[in-house]
Amino acid sequence: MSVTLSIDAMGGDFGPQVTVPAALACLRKNPDLKLIMVGDEAVLSGLLSEAMVSFKERISIQHASQVVEMDETPQKALKNKKDSSMRVAINLVHQGLADGCVSAGNTGALMATARFVLKMIPGIERPAIISTLPSVFGHTHVLDLGANVDSSAEHLYQFAVMGEEVVKAVENIDRPRIGLLNIGEEDMKGNEQVKAAAKLLESSALNYIGYVEGNSINAGTVKVDLIVTDGFVGNVALKSIEGAAKMIAFKLKASFSQNLLTKLAGLMAYPVLKLFKDSIDPRLYNGASFIGLRGLVIKSHGGADALAFETAIRLAEVEVAKDLIRKIGEKVEKALEQKVMA
Repeated sequence: MSVTLSIDAMGGDFGPQVTVPAALACLRKNPDLKLIMVGDEAVLSGLLSEAMVSFKERISIQHASQVVEMDETPQKALKNKKDSSMRVAINLVHQGLADGCVSAGNTGALMATARFVLKMIPGIERPAIISTLPSVFGHTHVLDLGANVDSSAEHLYQFAVMGEEVVKAVENIDRPRIGLLNIGEEDMKGNEQVKAAAKLLESSALNYIGYVEGNSINAGTVKVDLIVTDGFVGNVALKSIEGAAKMIAFKLKASFSQNLLTKLAGLMAYPVLKLFKDSIDPRLYNGASFIGLRGLVIKSHGGADALAFETAIRLAEVEVAKDLIRKIGEKVEKALEQKVMA
């Protein structure tokens, strides 16, 4: 199946020096992929001159005269950057010229722009950000990771409905196990928002397994495919996990660098350490989906390198191939019908 993606080539901390090699790597691996590189035409033409010959009609450049800065407010980006690489890339999805968009740009600006241009799926009040995090079972999908700082019980229910479709599409799991993030697994624990959301999930057709604690994201005793929480808690959990991973890497390096003996021990342990590093490499988990919108948008980490950005593009390929936006829309419509009948 042919997939066409628009790439915000100027977004992120490193812009074209990351987005271009990542895009070319994806084109080499998928002969059915077409990419529209959006950004400064003069800059991109110089970097893509050979690729324009090698990949012929599979890669093109769409000029955009502006760039959304990483510290720019969503309001300023919407009002003053109508010809930014981010905005133009999203416009291509809206116009039907691209099946999805990938950007490493400013998260707030990307969400605001995508919501303004693409609009929401009927029945969904707020978009959410979903991504995968490594766990003892492989990985776990978590949402919301920061799109909403305050979500109602109804919003959490909607996140679960949409998240289920993401997991089904990406993981090929018929009935994903869904947990609600809480401070304990007991029924009496949690705030009113979480308790109300639990009641909605219990009465739904979703495969809801109950409350899960924070350790279930990475090392819970019960396997869970999707964990639902509000964006404030989800983002704090995500940043805490990232910080813990950096601390462990720092401590390991420092421990093996103390003296000649520890350096020799580190050299002997290198194969095992490499396997460990590769298994939790955040670059292989890069790419978060903005769900609830009428078009497909994938957010890459702003500091992503070429491998990480390639991972985000490949996630977009999968979600387009699985027709995720249509499936989410149908699932939401069905869920709303069931609630009305109930």
